[in-house]
Amino acid sequence: MEFVILTGLSGAGKTTALHALEDIGFFCVDSLPPSLIPVFYDLCEQSEAHQRAAVVTDARVGNLFETLLPTVQSLKAQGKPLKILFLDSSDAVLVNRFQETRRKHPLADVTKGSLEQAVQLERKMLLPILEIADYAVDTSRIPVASLKSRVASLFLQHESDSIAVHCVSFGFKHGLPLEADLVFDVRCLPNPFYVPELRNLTGLDEPVRAYVMQSPETEGFRQRFTDMIDYMLPLYVREGKSQLVIAVGCTGGHHRSVALAQYMYEHLLGKGVRASVTHRDMNR
Repeated sequence: MEFVILTGLSGAGKTTALHALEDIGFFCVDSLPPSLIPVFYDLCEQSEAHQRAAVVTDARVGNLFETLLPTVQSLKAQGKPLKILFLDSSDAVLVNRFQETRRKHPLADVTKGSLEQAVQLERKMLLPILEIADYAVDTSRIPVASLKSRVASLFLQHESDSIAVHCVSFGFKHGLPLEADLVFDVRCLPNPFYVPELRNLTGLDEPVRAYVMQSPETEGFRQRFTDMIDYMLPLYVREGKSQLVIAVGCTGGHHRSVALAQYMYEHLLGKGVRASVTHRDMNR
């Protein structure tokens, strides 16, 4: 039995994530009150056809959402396996998404129409769930296609898999990734930006990748970077961590961070680790 509770901020992409789960074989139900989750769980558990199931519950169910935390605690106390996938996004992005779609926020009536206050109230309401979530994904700068791929990578797994590693490249001038567990600053390495023929390329282009990876400074960093992740990953698994986000940052997020995040992603795949990669600022 594989059971996923999908929740998070309104406008953060839960519908997209739910479709991604459906695409990989999950039986899904949207907008279910928490008090009905145990009933749905039992029905799926008794059905051989629904051994992979997911449910969305969020602020749309109103005051009933307050029962989610005790519901999850009760299911876990009964030894029922489940995972919580939490979708987050920055306040500014959420406000902009609601303004663009002209949709009403579920808490708009409570805040007398103030969209900013509704987002802040919902974030406060969801904080206890975020703290116990198995997976937390910040969708602020993730395109729809990338979000689908990211969600699928979390749950396309064999029973022996125990951790999903996501590598993110970013530019420090655009801010740190909110979901990062480990952050590596590679601004100390030779910068292709100052080579005219490389400036408009990215770390996915072979000339830039060769320039970055073949420098003596990068070789020293790469070996230590690899050794550290290889050493730490089993320790995280032992502690029961389900998701590890490795962020690699340079100045703009176009060259050095892209090359090294891509390198780590490929290295982990080669070791049989369930890995994915996002180049957050590469096209900014």
